[in-house]
Amino acid sequence: MSHGRAPRRRFTLLAAPAAAAALALTLTACGSGNKTGGGGDTHFVTGSGGISTAAKGERADAPKLDGQSLDGKKLDLADYKGKIIVLNAWGSWCAPCRLEAKYFKKVAEATKDQGVQFIGVNTRDTERAQAVSFEENFGVTYPSFYDPTGKLLLRFPKGTFRLQSIPSTVVIDRDGKLAARFVGGLDDTQLHKMIDPLIAEK
Repeated sequence: MSHGRAPRRRFTLLAAPAAAAALALTLTACGSGNKTGGGGDTHFVTGSGGISTAAKGERADAPKLDGQSLDGKKLDLADYKGKIIVLNAWGSWCAPCRLEAKYFKKVAEATKDQGVQFIGVNTRDTERAQAVSFEENFGVTYPSFYDPTGKLLLRFPKGTFRLQSIPSTVVIDRDGKLAARFVGGLDDTQLHKMIDPLIAEK
């Protein structure tokens, strides 16, 4: 697990001091326990598999995320309103990201006809070419934000599911609410555990 801690520490150095302090606090505050209250009226439960979920009606709004994609085009989360969105923070330098990439590709293809949209948030890659090569090597076809300094990660409100480390994944329901989160690398079984209940929701 030492792979995860060092990148997180380096990442906080890139943010503004106040933001870095807030992010560092988040990293230490949300790592354990079966039930975590993040502040305000937001409560979520972490199951034995490490997947944190929020019940419908108790979910916080997803933040506004907009910017440029890896290919330099405009990318806006709002354009996918009404879809279930799987949002994954990753970097080409990240070993767990490389391990999970094939599973993300597999599940993205398997669920796209069920109203599921995968979107990446590439961070801490100082050159786009590194991230583009990663996507080409793993056959990733869904879009990713290019967020080298992690500004988009800091848009998540306090007390909500956050993309708080690399890799981490949040799932947004059809109403634009933060419904599930996992911190760390995922496989296809875990991804389906996060997504399938939302597909079944009416």
